[in-house]
Amino acid sequence: MTRPNLFLIYVTDVERSTAFYSDLFDMQPKMITPRYVPFELAAGVLFALWSGRAEQVTPELPRTCEVGLMVPGAQAAVDSRFEEWSAKGVTVVEQPHDDVFGRTFVIADPDGNLIRVSPLD
Repeated sequence: MTRPNLFLIYVTDVERSTAFYSDLFDMQPKMITPRYVPFELAAGVLFALWSGRAEQVTPELPRTCEVGLMVPGAQAAVDSRFEEWSAKGVTVVEQPHDDVFGRTFVIADPDGNLIRVSPLD
């Protein structure tokens, strides 16, 4: 069976976004090029930043997908992550709240891409 193994996030400034995601997720890139920076999430699965469409990335552009981080633990684990990331000065899009799948919140990266934290399914 064929499964997705590359998740691209369009960014305007690869260096700035690499620093943001490296710090936020405490991970280092697999390699760095001027316009493309992949992070290996698991064997053969990449999360990558790409500035190849930088001219199309604007804060006003509605986002129709999100990067997700599911954390183990109860509501306190999500709230703790929110406190940790808020201390880093992230842009908060949605404050922590309860939804149908549990506690959640949403922040944005420097280009307006959405990042949701929720409990582990």
